[in-house]
Amino acid sequence: MKILVIPGLTLPTVDETIVEQIRAASQGADVVVSDPQSAIDEVHDAEIVLGFVNQRMFEKANSLKWVQSISSGVDMFLYDEFVESDVVLTSEKGLVGEHLADHGFGLLLMLTRQLRTALLLGPDSWNHRPEMRRQEIELTGSTMGVFGFGSTGRGMAKRAVGFGMNVLALDRDPVPTSPEVSEVWRPDRFDDLLGSSDVLAICCPLTNETRGKFNGDAFKTMKTSSFLVNVTRGEVMVEEDLVDALKNGDIRGAALDVTPREPLPAESPLWELENVVMTPHTAGASQFRAQRNLDRFLGNLQRYLSKEPLEGLIDKHLGY
Repeated sequence: MKILVIPGLTLPTVDETIVEQIRAASQGADVVVSDPQSAIDEVHDAEIVLGFVNQRMFEKANSLKWVQSISSGVDMFLYDEFVESDVVLTSEKGLVGEHLADHGFGLLLMLTRQLRTALLLGPDSWNHRPEMRRQEIELTGSTMGVFGFGSTGRGMAKRAVGFGMNVLALDRDPVPTSPEVSEVWRPDRFDDLLGSSDVLAICCPLTNETRGKFNGDAFKTMKTSSFLVNVTRGEVMVEEDLVDALKNGDIRGAALDVTPREPLPAESPLWELENVVMTPHTAGASQFRAQRNLDRFLGNLQRYLSKEPLEGLIDKHLGY
């Protein structure tokens, strides 16, 4: 059995110690580590891949049975040939929510506590104290709506309660509740979620159902005093509609780690709006992420050999 390991942004280095761990967990498989450019020459006889398999590589993967993505989002895998194949796909889904939620709240506080303004003004901020104080918001007693109640949504809910907020949640599937959320609404209550939220946190994957979900109609349904937070997938938002909503006052502000286009071109109006804070898709970073990724793969290798169900299994037709 051959295992091909393709390092990437979330698993940047694979040293000999890791190779030995993989070899031991797989009971002596041939483990090959290859950079993304050279992987196409190695994939033809690989049974298992840890990393990303693009369409060109997949065409040459004659022995492939299982791929574990080193990212939580798997929309890049959903080309027709892969989706319709018998190749099993797993990911690190469920393992990234804590640091994504940290980042989401950091961005939110940049707006609600006028941290963005203070940072940009520097020493001159002392001359703007009255107007900054007038715009600062305490989150206590406000409502966070969570769209997508997976690990990121649950992480946001935990932090929201820590800030004294109430939490509403919605998910496509009948997922379990949590100590912070007594009921998880279904998609038919999307408008209720939008209209009830002082902060709307997008925590969903990118699928055919979620792409462009946050459009002009959605923004007009939200409170004019509400903030939008998105640290998962930018393509669920319609950029032009988001810009219009922020300019016209349909929503108060947006805290974004992801955008509809990436990298977001310098000419996008989102860069110029004072009620927007953005980071360049960096919320996924954590000092624990690579090890969590590797631990899941090692555990899944043992399950694979024992023909047991794998963790982090993806429904390729649903996209998560």
